[in-house]
Amino acid sequence: MKLKIIIHEAEEGGFWAEVPAVPGCMSQGDSMKELIENLYDAIEGCLSIDMKAVRLDGRDTVMELAV
Repeated sequence: MKLKIIIHEAEEGGFWAEVPAVPGCMSQGDSMKELIENLYDAIEGCLSIDMKAVRLDGRDTVMELAV
């Protein structure tokens, strides 16, 4: 999966970025390298779900889909 991100220079130094395809997903970093590393964590957190909170019955199947 490829996602477009919008990178901004932070007024106090460093960078921050938002991921328009994932509402509310954003991160920051003091360097571009740190920003990218933090974005991977932020995107993973925004897209993950707690399966304990999902109700399934005997006919349901859970699978992962890579896009």
